[in-house]
Amino acid sequence: MAWQSIPVVRLEGVSQEQFTQQLYPQRKPLVLEGIDLGACTSKWTVDYLSQVGGKKEVKIHVAAVAQMDFISKNFVYRTLPFDKLVQRAAEEKHEEFFISEDEKYYLRSLGEDPRKDVADIRKQFPLLEGDIKFPKFFKEEQFFSSVFRISSPGLQLWTHYDVMDNFLIQVTGKKRVVLFSPRDAQYLYLSGTKSEVLNIDNPDLAKYPLFCKARRYECSLKAGDVLFIPALWFHNVISEEFGVGVNVFWKHLPSECYDKTDTYGNKDPTAASRAAQILDRALKTLSELPEEYRDFYARRMVLHIQDKAYSKNFE
Repeated sequence: MAWQSIPVVRLEGVSQEQFTQQLYPQRKPLVLEGIDLGACTSKWTVDYLSQVGGKKEVKIHVAAVAQMDFISKNFVYRTLPFDKLVQRAAEEKHEEFFISEDEKYYLRSLGEDPRKDVADIRKQFPLLEGDIKFPKFFKEEQFFSSVFRISSPGLQLWTHYDVMDNFLIQVTGKKRVVLFSPRDAQYLYLSGTKSEVLNIDNPDLAKYPLFCKARRYECSLKAGDVLFIPALWFHNVISEEFGVGVNVFWKHLPSECYDKTDTYGNKDPTAASRAAQILDRALKTLSELPEEYRDFYARRMVLHIQDKAYSKNFE
């Protein structure tokens, strides 16, 4: 099924001032070209990463299918030496494997203690630090994490949102990224931060009839491209070939707005979590009413929320 996509705007040679003053306030995805990322785009070959990354043990996702689903968990967690991961992820077929000879690999780097520490490529992979430069488009105190990502060819990650702003730096390889506006969340069939619709190119419209109403933004990333993904924008990523990327997350809101136990950057702001708890209690109270009354007052609550909380400042 062919879906009409809105191309993500691409701009070359954007300055820090232009980004922060003109582009960032628009809160829309943007592909930046020509950013100085250091030597990583030419140096980070399979051989180089295998040699420099060495035997450090890393926890990875292994899937028998290309379309990964975090809701049903159609993958397993395994551990490999970093050099072995890079070598296997670059292969189409594997002589050594966990599930099958064409299994897919996905690394999302973690902190030293994932329960307490955020991922930072400069700390977990210090020998690679000198190869990469992060775009200096936010204040240093806003920095949250830098996540190393390595994907097998063809791997597709589930549609989800993050609660912090994000630069997806495509170091090597190619990716296709499809994004959906936060204003279209009602069409994405959410389970937590993730969409239940796995096959976004050919969805089951009998099961997900509203999905076709979601506006689809799309871009292709090549080595050296940087995709700005604003917080709350849903994104679905396909690695069109073996690739290495780094996500740099930073805080759009003041630090006190975020859950201090969140090391992944995917827990809702504390005020949003409190509001969701209050809503659950309100719904439990409504359940004391007969169905006819419950339906009526629930609709009134929805109208009240729309009137008081929905913004008229966004598309």
